[in-house]
Amino acid sequence: MGERKTIELEQGWEYMQKGITKLKGILDGSLEQFNSEEYMMLYTTIYNMCTQKPPNDYSQQLYDKYREAFQEYINSTVLPSIREKHDEFMLRELVKRWANHKIMVRWLSRFFHYLDRYFIARRSLPPLNEVGLTCFLDLVYQEVNSKAKDAVLDVIGKERDGEQIDRALLKNVLDIFVEIGMSQMDHYEDDFEAHMLQGTGAYYSVKAANWIREDSCPDYMIKARTC
Repeated sequence: MGERKTIELEQGWEYMQKGITKLKGILDGSLEQFNSEEYMMLYTTIYNMCTQKPPNDYSQQLYDKYREAFQEYINSTVLPSIREKHDEFMLRELVKRWANHKIMVRWLSRFFHYLDRYFIARRSLPPLNEVGLTCFLDLVYQEVNSKAKDAVLDVIGKERDGEQIDRALLKNVLDIFVEIGMSQMDHYEDDFEAHMLQGTGAYYSVKAANWIREDSCPDYMIKARTC
């Protein structure tokens, strides 16, 4: 058998970019899923580029480009789509973009799986899944978590005042605060829960003061028990 043809970095990455472009189309609903042949070609391209003899082993460059692919997509598509919306519409867009991001991480991690198995393990680098999620944390979550928290507290306030709310939306947003911590609850506790508890205390302090002033003792007790 003859030697395998060397794939140069630019050539190989140009092919991978086509796969990433298709993945973006899948996420926005304009393209069909990858078939098995497309998947294997993308996986094999990465495998070949990582197993060539030096100086054509492009493992480090591909690891860097994996991160850059997320950064480019977030800056060009995700952030603009979130920034142009407000209140509950912004929350819905954030939930949609987080769901899409997790799909993108899952697919790209499969294409680049050889890096996870060998290169990353040997170098003690963050695994691909963590790199992908960290990109969303650094670029999206850090920018929008305060606005998202305020919007969620507004929705909670509406429910307290008797309005019907979209509880599924609320749960999905709060799941982001939990999931973005990657097994740590710091972001949920510091960026949302502390503010929610403070706001809850203030809300019921005002309510209780009004009830004490206006209601009989039995009526006050009924309202307190209901709350």
